[in-house]
Amino acid sequence: MNLLKRAFQRESVDGYLAKDSQMKRVLSTKDLIGLGVGTVIGSGIFILPGIEAAQHAGPAVAISFLLAALFSGMAGMAFAEFSSAMPVAGSAYSYGSVIYGELIGWLLGWSLIVEYFLAVSAISTGFAAYCNNLLKMFGIPLPKYLQAGPAAGGVINLIAVLLIVFVSLIIARGLNTSKKIENGAVYLKIIILVLFIVVGAFFVKGSNYVPFYPKEFRTGWLGLGGIGAATASIIFAFLGFDTIAAHAAEVKNPKKTMSRGILGTVVISATLYTLFAIVLTGMVNYKKLNVDDPAAFALQAVHQNQFSMVITVGALAGMFTAVLALVYASSRLAYSFGRDGLLPRGLGKISIKNKIPNRALVLAVVVESIFAGLVPLDTLAALINIGTLSAFMLISFGVLFLRRRKDLQHDGFKVPFYPVLPFLTGLISLFLILRLPHETLWMYAIWITLGIIWYFTYGIRHSSLNQK
Repeated sequence: MNLLKRAFQRESVDGYLAKDSQMKRVLSTKDLIGLGVGTVIGSGIFILPGIEAAQHAGPAVAISFLLAALFSGMAGMAFAEFSSAMPVAGSAYSYGSVIYGELIGWLLGWSLIVEYFLAVSAISTGFAAYCNNLLKMFGIPLPKYLQAGPAAGGVINLIAVLLIVFVSLIIARGLNTSKKIENGAVYLKIIILVLFIVVGAFFVKGSNYVPFYPKEFRTGWLGLGGIGAATASIIFAFLGFDTIAAHAAEVKNPKKTMSRGILGTVVISATLYTLFAIVLTGMVNYKKLNVDDPAAFALQAVHQNQFSMVITVGALAGMFTAVLALVYASSRLAYSFGRDGLLPRGLGKISIKNKIPNRALVLAVVVESIFAGLVPLDTLAALINIGTLSAFMLISFGVLFLRRRKDLQHDGFKVPFYPVLPFLTGLISLFLILRLPHETLWMYAIWITLGIIWYFTYGIRHSSLNQK
């Protein structure tokens, strides 16, 4: 078999199911929605509506959230179909290996590393910033050298590292403990968001909605440049639903549960994001919202300071649940690579005691802690969007190939309006990728090149497919 043919050799679903059989199938629809909403309603809802309103769309940022949710829902249906047909760990990596071949599957997984690992680090850094501000309010600030890494004038971002380590200890106690804590924190976060929406609604001024879509943002095709730019930035906020697919090997009745969990996450998150943006831009003029804590700022602007602390608690809960869900997903991704031999096989071992991949969890925590504690993520964070969009594109197009596979028993959820909808979703993903900054595209090209080098120097020789 020549090298190129070998690189595009396909994995089998039965092989994945056999390897994943040691995992417990204990997750319900409620648990999946908890994981999904826990990730999607993270730091984004407390930051993005204000910044995107001020910089790109004005009050029309609510439309951007609806568009991002619509697109994410379209991509979410593709993930729901795949996870229903292939209830295995690894998400897009495993799906790509079955549909496109091992090399494309590996590069999809390599892209997800960027998405998951950097997202954990970025959100942990945001959590640390809120905590540091909270400590200052109580008169016990941390020394500056413990608030940032060397490149930002400090030594280490201590709180960001401690958060990731704490989350890993929760996950190490087993799936039941993790899901209880995740679900509880998600309920708290939703209650606080609803409280902001209800309280804020009493302070909405119609004049703040005029102009709804300011002239300075009406650029590009049909004047939609501002809304389009905000939508592209907001996609990052919806990365959570695809992390649900990473847990398909631990889900009860995946043919029904996976689609309900993914689509339920998109609907709940879209509703909360849109209502939050409408109320926020109605409370304060959009020009004043270019701040890191727009919700707390808006409450202070209408002299409701007593609720600012509540919003801070909600932001911390939101970022905590996002980190918990993403560390969980990133450890499952590392496990999948080890399971298949594309990374050292020790990562693919499942602990007999707690039925989780402990070694993969340790690797994820170490890498994410290094990024969060030592590396400034302003530039690297841009890679999160392109990793997400690449997975959206190939999985959406992949539905076209999945339906043609006669060897796959597929009687679960299916994307409606086939083949138009999955093809359209893939094209939109490609369009959004090409709209990203050139610097981001070059960095992603370098990352993909490194992934190809690793595959042909290590992965292809140690892959499980070589043993067949």
